[in-house]
Amino acid sequence: MSAERPSLPPVRLHTEAELARDALAAPLLARAARLARWAGPTTRVGAGGELVDAQLPAAAAHLGLADDEDGAAYASEAWRLAVDTGLVDVEDPQDEEEAQAEGADGEAEGTVTAGENLALLTSGSPQDVLAIWLDGLEAVHADATAPAFDDFADLIGEDGSVDFDALDWDPEQEAEFLDGVLGNLYLLTLSDAGPGDGPVPLPALAASMVVPEDMGEPTDDVLEQVSEAMMRLDDQFRVLEPIGIVEYRPVDETLLTEEGEEATPPADDEDVTRYGMVRLTPLGLYGIRERMLEAGVDAPAVGDLADKGADVLLDGIAYYPEEAARTEVGLWLGRRGAEGAETAAAELLGAARGGDRRAPLRRLHCQQALALVGPEAEPAVRAVLGDPELGGLARVWLAERGAADVPAPPESMIFWLAVDTIAAQLDADGEMEELQELVEGLSGQHSGFFDEAWRVDHPATAEVLEAMGRLHSDKGAAKAARKAAYKARSRQKD
Repeated sequence: MSAERPSLPPVRLHTEAELARDALAAPLLARAARLARWAGPTTRVGAGGELVDAQLPAAAAHLGLADDEDGAAYASEAWRLAVDTGLVDVEDPQDEEEAQAEGADGEAEGTVTAGENLALLTSGSPQDVLAIWLDGLEAVHADATAPAFDDFADLIGEDGSVDFDALDWDPEQEAEFLDGVLGNLYLLTLSDAGPGDGPVPLPALAASMVVPEDMGEPTDDVLEQVSEAMMRLDDQFRVLEPIGIVEYRPVDETLLTEEGEEATPPADDEDVTRYGMVRLTPLGLYGIRERMLEAGVDAPAVGDLADKGADVLLDGIAYYPEEAARTEVGLWLGRRGAEGAETAAAELLGAARGGDRRAPLRRLHCQQALALVGPEAEPAVRAVLGDPELGGLARVWLAERGAADVPAPPESMIFWLAVDTIAAQLDADGEMEELQELVEGLSGQHSGFFDEAWRVDHPATAEVLEAMGRLHSDKGAAKAARKAAYKARSRQKD
C-alpha cells in the first residue's frame, strides 16, 4: 500500500547561528581568513593566484606554523581556499613582460586585494557565512577527488600539454564515488539502525560502496576492492576534515603493507578502530544535505514544514520516524500559537479527509498531531463527530481527554475505523509483531468481526482483510479473514 516515500529520513539540523559558528571555527576556513587579513599590496602571488614559494614561510609563520614541517603546505592550502571563497581577490598581471622583469624569480606575478566576502565573515549574517563555507566545501571536495601523482613532469607531453589519459583518472567518476560515500555516511548517521552521532568504521563505509547487497561471503577480489576503497577514502577524509564536515581517525599506518600501501580489511576479532573511523559533524550534515538538495535529492529536514499548510504537513511526515514527526508537528503548532489551536485543529482535520491511498496514514498522523493540541481544539473536534471518516478519531480524542457527552459511535463507524487504522499501519510498515497485535486486538473486540468487516465501505477493505489473513496467528480467524477479503473483492467488482 506504500506510496512514494522520501529517499532519506529527515535530519535535525543545528540552528544557522550555531552552524555559522562551526563554519568559522573550521581549521581550514579560519586559516584562510587569517591569511586574507594578513595579505596586502606587497603579497606576491603567481599568475594562477597561488602564493609564490618565497611567501610561504611568512604565511606559515603568520599562522603559527613556522616550526611545523608541513607549515608551508598548510599555508598554501589555506591561501587557495581564501582565493576560491572570495576572501581575497587576485588580479593577474596586465603586462606580463613587465611583471616578469619585476618578479625576483622571473615569473609573472599578480596583485592581491581583500575580497568582498572577507568582511562578511565578521559582519555578515549566518547565511552569508554558510554560503562562503559551502563555496569552500565545494573547493575542498574538488581537491579530495583530484588525482595523486609522484612526478608531474612525467605527465607533460612533447608538445607541453598535460597527458590526462596517463593519470587514469575520471573526474566525474571520482566525484560520484565520493558523493556516494558521503551520502551513505549521511544515511547511516540518520538511520535508526546506524550509529547515530557515533563514528562509522572506514571498512564498513568502503564495503557499502563495493560489496553487492545480495552477496553473502565476499570473494577475495571483492575484499581487495574494499581494501583499495579504504585507502582511497583515507586520503579523501584527510583532505575533507579541515573544512569541518567530518571528524576522522585515520588508518593506523602500521597496518599498511609495503607493497601498494593497502590495509587488509579487518577480521572479526581485530580492533576495527585501527582501520579508520569517521563521523559527520553537525556542520557536515548541513553541508552534505545542501549538496544533495542542489543535485535534486529529496533530503528533508525537521522544520521544513512548519510554515506549510496542514495538507502538506500530514503528507510530508507520512513516513517520518515517530520522534521526528512529533517534533515537526510541534514546530507547526508553535507557529500558530495557543490562540490558533482551534483553527489548527480544524485545518488538520480537513487535511485528513480523503479516499486516496495515503489518506489512512494522514488520519493516523492527524490523530497523533491532535494529541499535541490543547483543550482549545475541542470545538473543532466536536464539529466532525458526524463525519464518517473523522468521527471515529474525534471520539478517541475526546474520550482520551475525559470529555463529557461524547455520543456512542454507530457500529458502521467502529468497523470503518478499524479498517482505516490497520490500513494506516500497513502503509507505515510498522513492526510486524506490533501489527499482528493490532490485527488480533481489533478483530477480537468485536464478535463476528469478519462477518461484518467485508461490508465496510472503505477503499482498503479488501487489502486490509487479506493482510489480516496473513498476520492473524489463529488459523480459524485467518481463514475467516481470507474469506471476508474474497467477499470484499467481489463486492468491489459489483
